[in-house]
Amino acid sequence: MKPRQKRLFLAGMALVGVIVAATLAINALQGNMAYFFSPSQVVAGTVKPGETFRLGGMVRSGTLEKSSDSLESRFIVTDNVRQVVVSYSGILPDLFKEGQGTVAKGRIGKDGIFYAEEVLAKHDESYMPPEVAAAMQPMPYNKNNNQILIPRSAATEKREIRTVQSEAAELSAPLPRVEIK
Repeated sequence: MKPRQKRLFLAGMALVGVIVAATLAINALQGNMAYFFSPSQVVAGTVKPGETFRLGGMVRSGTLEKSSDSLESRFIVTDNVRQVVVSYSGILPDLFKEGQGTVAKGRIGKDGIFYAEEVLAKHDESYMPPEVAAAMQPMPYNKNNNQILIPRSAATEKREIRTVQSEAAELSAPLPRVEIK
C-alpha cells in the first residue's frame, strides 16, 4: 500500500468508528428517555399504551389506597382538568401525600391505568429550614423614635437598639475612589 492509500484507509476507519460510537450513544440515550405528560395529555391519547413516560400532577385528596398485605397502592393524579388512576408496587417516598405534587415513571396499560415503576414526591416549594424561617420574622419596630430592635442572638433575650438615622448615614457615606489601570 502506498502512503496515500494508508491515510485514506485510516481516515475511513476513523469515520466508521465515529459513526458506530454515535449510533451506540444515541441508542443508549433513547432507552433512558422518558417524556413528561400531564393527565390531560394522557387522557387525550398523546401517549401510546406500553410506552414509558413520566406522569406529573397533584395527588387527588381522598384517593390514596394502600393494600394491608402488600406494598400495592393506588391513587389518582390530576391536573385539575383530567385525572389518571395510578397503580404502584413499592414503598412510597416519605414526602408523598394527598394534595401534593408527584411525578411517576411508568406505562399506561390497556385498561387505562398507569402502572408506575417509580414514584417521586415533589416537596413543598414554600419549605424553609427553621433557622431561616426564624430569621425571616418581621423585626420589632419602635415608631416613636424610628428605632429597629434587632435581636443579638436567638439564644439570648438581649436586644440591641440601632437607629434608622445612623444606618442611613452609614449607607450614604461616600465610596472610596478606585483607579483602574
